[in-house]
Amino acid sequence: MALAHDGSQKSLEDFLAMAESDPLHRYEYIDGQISMMTGGSPDHSIMCNNIGGILHNLLRQKPCRVYNSDVFVQLNATDCICPDVSVSCDKRDRNARKTIQYPCLVVEVLSPGSRVRDRGLKADLYQNIPSVQEILLVDTQIARVQLYRRAEDSWILRNFAFDSTIELASLHVSVPVTEIYEKTSFDEHAFDEE
Repeated sequence: MALAHDGSQKSLEDFLAMAESDPLHRYEYIDGQISMMTGGSPDHSIMCNNIGGILHNLLRQKPCRVYNSDVFVQLNATDCICPDVSVSCDKRDRNARKTIQYPCLVVEVLSPGSRVRDRGLKADLYQNIPSVQEILLVDTQIARVQLYRRAEDSWILRNFAFDSTIELASLHVSVPVTEIYEKTSFDEHAFDEE
């Protein structure tokens, strides 16, 4: 869930300076407004780490970089948002300091407080980035992953259950849904004693 910072219009430079000066909090910049993001649950954190780790391992031999929510995706002069995980294979993002502009995949892990914003406003913003080919929405309330894939002039939505494998066409890799939910409350073996 986003909490309004102060409600006034700010420049992109103001936003980036504020985000840099307050590394303990996450902020987003949408339509000239700065919002502070609330924290997530342990499951949310584990899922984000799982996805980042899976993608990093799968893309080790490819010219792609996996970013966590510390790196913003800059859409334009008034929108700069932080997906939970993003991947860019574009060399223009290689020397990015705090923002990237050409991700091919963005991932949002949905929590009860962020679900509406992530599936609505942020998904719409991601769809307006020409380089984004896929958007992955990972649910923390039920074991379900939704994949939006860019078609020629539309977006195709697919749902994946716990025992499915997701084909990420933009990266030419496959991700088992069970690995995304590994060691979370959905993993029936997460707390087994060894």
